[in-house]
Amino acid sequence: MIRNIDLRQKVIRTALSLTRQGLNHGTSGNVSVRCGEEGYLITPSGVPAESLLPQDIVYMDFDGEIEGRLQPSTEWHFHAALLRERPDLNAVIHTHAPFCTTLAVLSRPIPAFHYMIAKAGGNDIRVAPYATFGTPELCAHALTAMQDRRACLLAQHGMIAAHGSLEAALALTIEVEDLARLYWQALQIAEPPVLDDAEMARVLEKFRTYGTRQGR
Repeated sequence: MIRNIDLRQKVIRTALSLTRQGLNHGTSGNVSVRCGEEGYLITPSGVPAESLLPQDIVYMDFDGEIEGRLQPSTEWHFHAALLRERPDLNAVIHTHAPFCTTLAVLSRPIPAFHYMIAKAGGNDIRVAPYATFGTPELCAHALTAMQDRRACLLAQHGMIAAHGSLEAALALTIEVEDLARLYWQALQIAEPPVLDDAEMARVLEKFRTYGTRQGR
């Protein structure tokens, strides 16, 4: 009997949604979700979302021990590190979303040109320096770029979004890609003005209760 089948199916649905919305293609990108206190589930390496079965989703503990018939995504290092070091995060998504990746190949962070940048947790979306995929070096760069943030770009690579659930992480992934698209479009005309730190602090404070009963 497969353990945590409902959670495994959620991982597959998330991976399929990323592909259907054009945020990933082929075998690019990966999805993980916290599973208990000691480990997490992660998509396997080299398997397109359309082919995934519940038993293909790999369980890993935070010591790197693997349970499953396939190898985990090559990017398991930063998935493990974010879930281990950040108790506020329960799900991590990595994609090669087109507009995020366009900015990432230029090592161009996304500034507070729009107040919705605050959805990523701060007043900008940073770019982690380039390192070879699947390496501890890339993991270290990603952890630094994600400090006090829920999303970042990866230079010459793609993006990461993470949140308290798979649903929230998927929504943030879509939001960050849309912001990257809007920023890219604005840059075709001119460098857009940026909201100052004081205004972004006000927005971040408002977002703390946005969508709650008290915040309506």
